[in-house]
Amino acid sequence: MKTHQVKILTNLQVSDRYWHMKVDLSEINLTVQPGQFFNIKCDQNVYPFLRRPLSVYRIDNEEKTLEFLYLVKGIGTKRMTNLKKSTNVDIFGPLGVGFRLREEDETILLLARGVGVATLAALAYAAARNGKKVHAILSARHEDDLLATEFLESIGVIIYKVTDEVGNSDVTKVEALIKKISLYSKIDSLYTCGSKRLAKIIQKIAKRDNIPGEIALEEHMGCAMGVCFACVCDIRVGDKIKSVRVCHEGPVFPIEKVIL
Repeated sequence: MKTHQVKILTNLQVSDRYWHMKVDLSEINLTVQPGQFFNIKCDQNVYPFLRRPLSVYRIDNEEKTLEFLYLVKGIGTKRMTNLKKSTNVDIFGPLGVGFRLREEDETILLLARGVGVATLAALAYAAARNGKKVHAILSARHEDDLLATEFLESIGVIIYKVTDEVGNSDVTKVEALIKKISLYSKIDSLYTCGSKRLAKIIQKIAKRDNIPGEIALEEHMGCAMGVCFACVCDIRVGDKIKSVRVCHEGPVFPIEKVIL
C-alpha cells in the first residue's frame, strides 16, 4: 500500500448533500475489490491533517478510472468539494477487506442506506458483469438522497426505493419488502451497508433462513491502516467476543459475526 497522486477527471455535486468524484488510474496499476476503500487527502494544505476514508463506488478496469460518492458533512469533505478537475488528489490504498462474491450464487440482495450505496454499487456492478441477478433496496431520508439509481438500473439491477419522506423505510416495512422479494426470487446471498438499524434485518434473515450475508461497516478512522485503533468494533468468534479494527480486519465482515 502506498499513496498515489491521481488526476481528478470530475468532482461534481450530484444532490443537496452528496458529491461524486472520478479519478484517472491510467498511470498506476491497482487491483481494487468492491468493499475496499481509499484514505483521501482533503486538501493540498496540511489542514485538515487527517484524511477521509471513502469507499469505492465504481471500478472501471477498461477505462482505468475509479469513482467515489461522498457525503459533505464536516470540514474535510467540505474541503474536498474544492478539488478541481485536472488537478491531482492524494489517495492512499486500496485498503481493507472487500466483499466476497460467491461464484455459485445466482441472485443477491443489497440493502443500502444513504451513502452506503456507494459501497454496494461496486459490488452490484461486479455481480451484474458476472451474470447474477441483483435486487437492491435503497433507503434514504428523502428522494433527493437516493443515490446511484440511474447507474444501477443501467446495469440491470432491480431497484426498490424506500424513504423516510414517504414513510416506507422503517424496519417493519423493509423486512416485509424483503419477504415479498424472496417469495418470487430465491436469494442466495445478502449484503448491506449504511445503517446498523436496517442491518439487523439482514442479520435476522440470514440466521433464520441460513443465507450467507456480509456487512460493510462505517466508522471514523485515524490512520486507516490498523495502527491507531480508532475504528474498533466487536465481533463474535465462536463463543467469545473479540475487538477488531474496521480498517484492517474489515470493513467487510460476515453478517453473523458482527455485534450490532
